[in-house]
Amino acid sequence: MMNYEQLATQIIEENYLLSDEEALAILETPQQDLLKLLQASYQIRYHYYGNKVKLNMIINTKSGLCPENCGYCSQSIISKAPIEKYAMMKQEEIVEGARRASVVQAGTYCIVASGRGPANRELDIVVDAVKEIKAENPNMTVCACLGILKPEQAERLKEAGVDRYNHNLNTSENHHEQITTSHTYEDRVGTVEKVKNAGISPCSGVIIGMKESKEDVVQMAKSLRILDADSIPVNFLNAVDGTPLEGTKEVTPLYALRVLALFRMINPTKEIRVSGGREVNLRSLQPLSLYAANSIFIGDYLTTSGQEESSDLQMLEDLGFEVDLEPLSKEPITTSCS
Repeated sequence: MMNYEQLATQIIEENYLLSDEEALAILETPQQDLLKLLQASYQIRYHYYGNKVKLNMIINTKSGLCPENCGYCSQSIISKAPIEKYAMMKQEEIVEGARRASVVQAGTYCIVASGRGPANRELDIVVDAVKEIKAENPNMTVCACLGILKPEQAERLKEAGVDRYNHNLNTSENHHEQITTSHTYEDRVGTVEKVKNAGISPCSGVIIGMKESKEDVVQMAKSLRILDADSIPVNFLNAVDGTPLEGTKEVTPLYALRVLALFRMINPTKEIRVSGGREVNLRSLQPLSLYAANSIFIGDYLTTSGQEESSDLQMLEDLGFEVDLEPLSKEPITTSCS
């Protein structure tokens, strides 16, 4: 029988890395032990982040029109989903989105655009918008998610004031070709390395529920530890009609909690963000997710709706948690458990 509390202590004191066997056992935790698992993950989360929660807000600055064939995505070239499609927003619209994010206490503003990677004209718009956002609100963390980058593009984003760049691994290396063939797993890893080299904080995460195995999930968590991603969004597939994964419903609320606990235990010092699909996969158990995660998206996602911002803020208040408005820091805050 696994001693979850002892495991949490080992992770905190020794930076212990779970074996593959231990990690699989976490994903197969018996229901009667689930609260013990969550308590152990909370022990780690509290040690590094206390009861603070980071709020993130997305703006979809370019929708659809993407030449990639990612099976989960309603914006891909192979998707038949009836989504709104539009070219790159104007600078003013992106800046106004940052103002809205500030009003709802979102400390991180995520500028996202569909496509394989940004054209120079699109990058110009983002660069100018970021400069204006930072001039108005220097403490806001600006995250960009624009696809595969060239080194010089990463440098331009850094110079403009971009704090963080998101490029998800999405799945394991072994499962990658089952999800997309229009780019490689190495393309994704390479972009994360480019932003790190440019001095931008790396954000990279996964989508759970795309017909991967539990072994794949373990490898995702360990790959992100090796990649040293500062922020790890854990998405749960919200299968959109018209995509190749339409109708896929593999994630239960209890399994989602096990996954979040695993990611906390394998990446103990990192920002773990319960992300897209939390509302439809965790459902009434959403509050429990924050005993492992310390970050959420607030508001809508790219082409799917989130829950009301007021409901998220009420959830945090009911949990006794507080919104973390501190500007981006490389190092987590360590909180004494005594």
